Amino acid sequence: MKNFRHTFPLLILCLFFSIFCACSRGADWVQFRGEGGRGVSSSRITPPLGLRWKIKLQSGDEKIRSLNPPVVIGDTIYFGSDDGNFYALDVESGYMRWVFKSGAEINSIPYADKDQVYFGSKDGKLYALSRETGQEIWNFPTQSQINSQVQRYGDYIIFVGDADAIYFLSPDGREQFRIDNPGWYNYTFLMADDVMYFGTGPVVEQIGPFDINRREFLWFLSYYEIAATWYSFPAIRGDLLYFGTADAYGEMYLGYYAFDRRTGKKVWEQQKEGISSYLNFEGNWRFFLRNVDLLDFMAPTVWKDLVIFTGGDRAARAFDAKTGVLRWEQVFDSPVSSAPTVAAGRVYFGLLGDDFTPPEFVCISARDGRPLWRMETEGSILSAPVIAGKRIIFGTDKSVFYVLEQVF
Repeated sequence: MKNFRHTFPLLILCLFFSIFCACSRGADWVQFRGEGGRGVSSSRITPPLGLRWKIKLQSGDEKIRSLNPPVVIGDTIYFGSDDGNFYALDVESGYMRWVFKSGAEINSIPYADKDQVYFGSKDGKLYALSRETGQEIWNFPTQSQINSQVQRYGDYIIFVGDADAIYFLSPDGREQFRIDNPGWYNYTFLMADDVMYFGTGPVVEQIGPFDINRREFLWFLSYYEIAATWYSFPAIRGDLLYFGTADAYGEMYLGYYAFDRRTGKKVWEQQKEGISSYLNFEGNWRFFLRNVDLLDFMAPTVWKDLVIFTGGDRAARAFDAKTGVLRWEQVFDSPVSSAPTVAAGRVYFGLLGDDFTPPEFVCISARDGRPLWRMETEGSILSAPVIAGKRIIFGTDKSVFYVLEQVF
């Protein structure tokens, strides 16, 4: 009992510290698709949701083509916009802490570490700014636009130039090495166990996992087997690698895949002809082009034993993670406009809207796809919402930036 009396206060202190750390981690969203790239938040937020604040970033009614997901650290949201500005906003009030003007539109997804935030611009530069002040620390010029996510992995800052190269920089902005990128645009990648899923091969058709220590490819996807126009950002669970594909040749054709990430062996595949609102080639093609400007188009969410996809047509779908069997499909009145994010067993994403229905933010059950809640939005949601602590954050094609919070 004497030992217990001495230990008990320490146990309480450790428990408090663990809870505090878990809450702090749950309130941060520092990289594309969240921790592990799975599109899942540890937040316990549940609807109904109310508007905390919103801000219109640009005047006028012209629709923008992209407003990719922000990152969140502590009480600050960081993101770039089609207006060429990179913003730091207070998460509670929307107060603009600072704004940095780049030389062109920003379609890059940033990354933030302890002191700096990194993003690319269509002006061809990768920027590192002080998180505190927005002052430029350094920039790295390339030969192309930068329409990719940016990620810090170990001692590397990694990003991709369109049809240029995948760059690996030191945290002070010096190039360490690069991989040629002969023809891929709007490129995303997932880092896991010192392997990039995917790197670009020596010819346009090749992509595959690239070991950044050995600096060699482990295997390549067979372009002639898949032959898709768009390959999504992947997700990993155990030894399985999941991703989606899309094409629009008169109709929308969607593919869903699981591969063994060690060997490159295909584990399962599902093909779907998209459920479309558009009755002609031109309409489907415009919708497809709108989607491929979004860096998380077709990105899967891995939740429990399910792989969940939204976007590409009017449906949300969940597949058994091991077998690929379709577990549920939920069809909506208008096309899905964003990739999904899951929190507390609920899937959040946007609906595009059409001549008869307004754009909406919706919530469905991750277990069975059952609709749970929805709200109208000013413009269509462009990318998967970020869920950081008690806030849900997203932007729309009307250049409106939203922060929602739980009502009850």
